[in-house]
Amino acid sequence: MNEERRQPILEHLNELRWRLVKSAAALAVGAVVAFFFRDWLFELLESPYRLAIQDSDALAQFQVTEGFSVAMRLALFGGTLLASPILLYQLWAFVNPALTVRERKWTLPIVIALAVLFSGGVVFGYLILPRGLEFLLGIQSGLDPIIGVGSYISLTLRFLLVFGLAFEFPVFLFAAAASGLLSSQQLAKGRRWAVLIIVVLGAVVTPTGDPLTLLALSVPLYLLYELTIGLVKLILRK
Repeated sequence: MNEERRQPILEHLNELRWRLVKSAAALAVGAVVAFFFRDWLFELLESPYRLAIQDSDALAQFQVTEGFSVAMRLALFGGTLLASPILLYQLWAFVNPALTVRERKWTLPIVIALAVLFSGGVVFGYLILPRGLEFLLGIQSGLDPIIGVGSYISLTLRFLLVFGLAFEFPVFLFAAAASGLLSSQQLAKGRRWAVLIIVVLGAVVTPTGDPLTLLALSVPLYLLYELTIGLVKLILRK
C-alpha cells in the first residue's frame, strides 16, 4: 500500500523536476539572447531618467564590477521576458492533469490573462516612472544628482516588477470566484476593504515611496477591482 502511494508522488516529483529543467533552460537561452541586446535594454531603461532630468549627465559607475553586474541584471531581465511564454506553459502543463474538466476550461484564459496583465503593469509603470523620478530628484533644491548606474537599474527593475505583479491580482480574484470561493456580491461589499488594502500594500511595496507613485498605482488597481466585479457578474452568472 505504501509503495502504491509512493509511486504517484515520485511521478509528480519527476514531472516537476523536468518542468523546472525546461524552464531553467528556456530562461538561460533567453538570457543569452538578451545579453547581446543589453545596450538597447539599457537605453530603454535609462530613458525615464533622461526624461526626468533634461540636462542630466550620464549615469555614473562607482565600482569596477558595477558595469558587469548591470549587464547580468539586464540579461536576466530580458531573458525572463523572452522566456515568459515557455515558463507559463510549463506551469500550465504541470498543474493541468490535476484539474477537473471544469477547472481546465479556465486554466488557459487565466494564464493568458496573467501574461497580459503583467505586461500591461510593466508598461504602465514604465510610462509613469519619469514622473516619479522627477518628483524624487527635484523635491530638494540645491542638489546636483549624481546617480549610480547600479542603484538606478535596481530601482527601475524593482519598480517595473512591482507594477507588473500588482496588476495580476484581478486574476486571482476571478479564479477564486470561478472556484466558488467568492461571489460578485462579496466583492462589491468589500470595496472599502479593497481600497484600504490596495493603499496599504501599495505604500509598502512601492520602491520609490513617493505619494505620486502610490496614487498612480492605487487608482488603476481599484479600477481593475471594479472591472473584476463586472467580469464575475457577466461571465460567471451561470
